[in-house]
Amino acid sequence: MAIEGLRRRTDRRTTGGLGNIARAFAHRNYLVYVSGNSISLIGWWLERVAVGWLTWTLTHSGAWLGLISLADFLPVLLLAPFAGVLADRRDRVWTIRITQWIGCVQASLLAILVVSDAMTIEILFVLVLMLGIASGVAQPSRLALIPTLVDRESLASALAINSVIFNLARFIGPALAGIVIAEIGIAAAFAANAVSYIAFQISLLNLRGLPPQPAVGRQNVLRASAEAFSYACRHSGIGPMLLLFVVTTIGTRGFIELFPGFADRVFGRGPQGLAMLTSTVGLGAICGASWMVLRSAITGLANVVLVCTLIMSLAILAFTATDAFYLALPCVFVAGAMMTITGTGAQTLIQAAVDVRMSGRVMALYGMIFRPGPAVGAVLMGTLSEYLGCASRWRSARSCRVASGWRRGSGTNPWRPGWNARPWERPKAVHAGPLKH
Repeated sequence: MAIEGLRRRTDRRTTGGLGNIARAFAHRNYLVYVSGNSISLIGWWLERVAVGWLTWTLTHSGAWLGLISLADFLPVLLLAPFAGVLADRRDRVWTIRITQWIGCVQASLLAILVVSDAMTIEILFVLVLMLGIASGVAQPSRLALIPTLVDRESLASALAINSVIFNLARFIGPALAGIVIAEIGIAAAFAANAVSYIAFQISLLNLRGLPPQPAVGRQNVLRASAEAFSYACRHSGIGPMLLLFVVTTIGTRGFIELFPGFADRVFGRGPQGLAMLTSTVGLGAICGASWMVLRSAITGLANVVLVCTLIMSLAILAFTATDAFYLALPCVFVAGAMMTITGTGAQTLIQAAVDVRMSGRVMALYGMIFRPGPAVGAVLMGTLSEYLGCASRWRSARSCRVASGWRRGSGTNPWRPGWNARPWERPKAVHAGPLKH
């Protein structure tokens, strides 16, 4: 009865709607962090576009485009165990600041080498790898920092706002990159990114009164990482959520990378069709993230993730089942929205349930899935499409995904009742501590 009374009181306080935005931004540290991070994310997307274009102009090689992409995301996968332990043992803001300075130096070197006409593809690969290493080290600290900037009631809204900002930056950054590269040059895009790192540094310096991190045992890195992996697998909510996230990230999110093939071979729309598909899925992502911002509470979010996983699978199945372009666009819009809801929902549930002493290492596991997963999925899907054809392969793959999603969404719910309850309502749960994307 006491728990039910606490639930009713909390639900009255958490009214949802636009109040969620005001409540999240009422936390000074979160507002300061978001201000700098927004600028940094736009700069990051500027550089991503510029690096891709520079790679192409230097080599005109699809293989080099793939290798440069590999240098960007592979360190996240390889360094995750070390980075997760670092996030639990060392000051997270300090870790982020050091890696941001490395990114600033990297962007500055790119600009200087392009201006001086000294850039080669080998140097570009090394510099992209340098940024990939810095990002891999920083990612768990960034993910684990957010809960320390807001209170428990605002966590879901804060993570959703981050998703909205990331997707807006994904629109604004490439658009600015096109203008800057065309009107000024590639070096200017790199220089703009270097400046964006400074803006984020200023924000990090202005964070005040962060709660202290709990003491963590001095195990070696491998043992500490194995401890977190075992903890996540045994947890009644985190383990199934990470497993579902692995399946959906590899099995669905990579389909965006195959848009060029669909736009050309299936729909016969060429570059204009590719642009429309990409913009539509991005618009869906923004709408999905916006809905998550307006959602009132964490309660029931596990069911939302399951239902949206099923809807996402059906939307992608419908996309592959039609050769009518204007029927395909609503499908990718829905898929984009559901992807963002499931991704943000999974992160919110994990952040709300994780033991504060494990948060950095568990979020490193999440980052290992979130960053390389779509690329791995795209490679698998692209390879299969060479043998089966885009449409036929996707129909069979989506059928399997729908069956998997339906099986998880029906019958016995792998998320026990305690998972849907608020963290302070779950018996014997250790509360989580106060969390470029």
